[in-house]
Order: sequence, then structure tokens, then C-alpha cells
Amino acid sequence: MHMMVSRPEQWVKPMAVAGANQYTFHLEATDNPGALIKDIRENGMKVGLAIKPGTSVEYLAPWANQIDMALVMTVEPGFGGQKFMEDMMPKVHWLRTQFPSLDIEVDGGVGPDTIHKCAEAGANMIVSGSAIMRSEDPRSVINLLRNVCSEAAQKRSLDR
Repeated sequence: MHMMVSRPEQWVKPMAVAGANQYTFHLEATDNPGALIKDIRENGMKVGLAIKPGTSVEYLAPWANQIDMALVMTVEPGFGGQKFMEDMMPKVHWLRTQFPSLDIEVDGGVGPDTIHKCAEAGANMIVSGSAIMRSEDPRSVINLLRNVCSEAAQKRSLDR
């Protein structure tokens, strides 16, 4: 679950009861990320932590060893079809460099024209809505996104 809500604390238990296995919340939406991370874990879910484009990646860093996934938004959250913000890729690269085993997700404007930048920066999880849904061949788009990420991850492991 990627919760784009103002009080993510109130939704942890209902999402766990509904069967969610991961709960991603926006760092900007809570005053106490540590307590929320603990609550999510105690409810049996993995933890994802998202940051908006205007939030410094260093703001996420203190929590990186307590989470399963970091999400770098590559558009302003709220609606689909926005243009990919390439200037978010240094955040992804920084996270990959500092936390090599962390799952790093990008969300917003990701498709065949932008996937290489995401994967090369270090993203290994991709959210792609419009590029898939508007495609005449969604399966081929999904396969392309998956293959580019897999190849980049293999290259990173060989470079170590």
C-alpha cells in the first residue's frame, strides 16, 4: 500500500487487517516516523518510506536502516500522467550508494523513455501507470521495464 494520506498512523491497523504486506507512507505526513515504523512492523508489514520531490533525500537517511523500501517520487503526488522529473535521479543514486541493499522505488512518469535513467541511478522497483495503461501492448512495456531494471541490478552486482 502506498498511502498518500495526511495521517498515515490511523490506517496501519485497517490495512494490516485487510491483508496488506507492505505499508508505504510519506515522510512529510507524520511528526513521528520512528513510532509509525514500529507500529507498521508490529502489525506484520514491511515498511516503505516515500519522499516528495521537494524533500531532501538526507531527510530520509536516518530511517533507511529501519525500512524495507525507499520511494522517491518522480512527480508531485496526486494524479497520473505527469512528466517525469529527471532531477530526482541524484536522490536515487545517493540512496543506492549509501544503502546498497535497500529496495528503491520510483513513482511518476516512468515508462520506456525514462526507465533507463531510473535503473541506472539505482531504482529496482518501478511504478508505472500511464505508460502501461495507455500502451497498445502493455505486456511488452512491463517486460521492458522489468528487463531494464534486472540488467542494471546485475551490472551493479558485477561492479562491486
